[in-house]
Amino acid sequence: MTVIDVHTHYVPKGWPDLATATGGGDAWPWLRLESEREAVIMVRSSEFRRIGHNAWDTRQRLRDMDADGVGIQVVSPTPLFFCYAEPASGAAAVARIFNDLALEICAPDPARFLPFCQVPLQDTDAACAEVERCAAQGHRGVEIGNHVGDRDLDDEGVVTFLQHCAQLGMPVFVHPWDMPGSPRLDRWMARWLTGMPAETHLSLLAMVLGGAFDRLPRELRLCFAHGGGSFPFWVGRMDNAWHRRPGVVATSEYPPSHYLDRFCVDSVVFGEAALRLLVDTMGAERVLLGSDYPYPLGERPAGEVVRAARFLDEERRDRILGGNAARFLAIR
Repeated sequence: MTVIDVHTHYVPKGWPDLATATGGGDAWPWLRLESEREAVIMVRSSEFRRIGHNAWDTRQRLRDMDADGVGIQVVSPTPLFFCYAEPASGAAAVARIFNDLALEICAPDPARFLPFCQVPLQDTDAACAEVERCAAQGHRGVEIGNHVGDRDLDDEGVVTFLQHCAQLGMPVFVHPWDMPGSPRLDRWMARWLTGMPAETHLSLLAMVLGGAFDRLPRELRLCFAHGGGSFPFWVGRMDNAWHRRPGVVATSEYPPSHYLDRFCVDSVVFGEAALRLLVDTMGAERVLLGSDYPYPLGERPAGEVVRAARFLDEERRDRILGGNAARFLAIR
């Protein structure tokens, strides 16, 4: 069985000046190289994140994959580069640049690296055009953020894009991003530790109660990062609200638990008890191995919790480590 990691990210070692490529502005990210092995992603004059060469170096990624027993990586954008808050024309230009660079990063071993593209989701027509272009060029799926400003995943334009992905047969990986900040959330990385799970929970709730799942075809292959955030833990509470406050909450055709078979989640929950709750809630057939490589909050070795989980039998363990992802990615 081939172990497949559906949640990894890349950052190119460099890219063209985005202000020139997009026609102006100073909010576009740039890379400050500090050595052949280290760099800093910058936004204007502020440091966003320090990264190592494993973000772009194919040989290092292969060494790490071999050490972790991973056969295939899905290689997705880093959400900062979505640029949903920028003009759509600029975001479309950035998407084209980074999508082409992703193909270059994955080209040395296309059997083991499967590139996912990004799109200017703030413009439905431009997003559909870019995902079509990328599907023709060899991208195997698309990563999107969990919202576009105040538009959530039940927004009509986003639903139209997801319908288009279903028609193209492109799987969609949803990653939280652009978490709200406040003095309470700016300590201890709380935006990542509490904000990210909450963002994914809210977006899944919007897909249910906003009727997105009722309007989308079952053929759509959809996976949410970080175990679906806090959503799987609170399915019972949401069902209770759907039944007890129908005038406010029962806006979908069925209660939230009815839709659990409409999406998958990755396994990045970092503990056996959490993984067991996830499997019990979602079913072993809807949990896919993810690591969040190469970032510090990811799991290394990739799949460590799944491999060590005592409650999993061999069949369910193999499904999570690779079988489910093969189905999600349409790998024979």
